[in-house]
Amino acid sequence: MPSMTAKKKCCKDKPRCKKCPVVLKRLADAGCAERLDRTHYKVDKKVPKKVLKEARSR
Repeated sequence: MPSMTAKKKCCKDKPRCKKCPVVLKRLADAGCAERLDRTHYKVDKKVPKKVLKEARSR
């Protein structure tokens, strides 16, 4: 599993970028990522496209 560091603040893009803290939190809630601490996550290599699209939506 690759590890990712969330950005400090959301850039308010549409759709949200993959390193946005909101996206990583949603992926963790969906079971596709594991939260290590406040900003570090371990993300599955094969995140389903449907789950990623839903996590990045505004």
